[in-house]
Amino acid sequence: MPSTAAAPNRDAVAIGTNIRRLMARDGLTFDDVVQATGLDERTLRGLVRGTNRPHARTLHKLTTGWGISIDELFQPSALAAQRSFDRATNSLVDEVIGAHPEIFTQWSEAEFDELFSRFGTGGALNEAGVLAAAEAMNDRRALLKQVCIVLESSEAELLAQLVELLYRRATAT
Repeated sequence: MPSTAAAPNRDAVAIGTNIRRLMARDGLTFDDVVQATGLDERTLRGLVRGTNRPHARTLHKLTTGWGISIDELFQPSALAAQRSFDRATNSLVDEVIGAHPEIFTQWSEAEFDELFSRFGTGGALNEAGVLAAAEAMNDRRALLKQVCIVLESSEAELLAQLVELLYRRATAT
């Protein structure tokens, strides 16, 4: 069970703010979140107030049951304003996402943020540009998955040496 702090800490306040934001975004009530996550309503309300410092397992139940990324709970509120601006000014990205949902399977909120912001700062605002950026991001995700697997194998040291060599070459002036 989460411990209660006399004064809420910054993380607890951010979690509470983000839970409220996400509930509003998804049109959920407390009952909906309790049902989806299996958390006690009192625990959830304490999180929303920012008075509870949740255990890792509480956050895990919340994010897994709700189907959100843990990063979404710790997001500074300034990012929410930037996200709203990027989405409001880049409606073409939403259209491409709607037209090609298979490309965006299992994307995190951070990946969508990257795609929207990439085009909010002068990138090509056409369907081909959005699709090219999304494919490049998917390729990067696949590569990172492979790297993670190699890092868990007996080849981890060899990969580390290769990365160090490539890093030195890429950063040489």
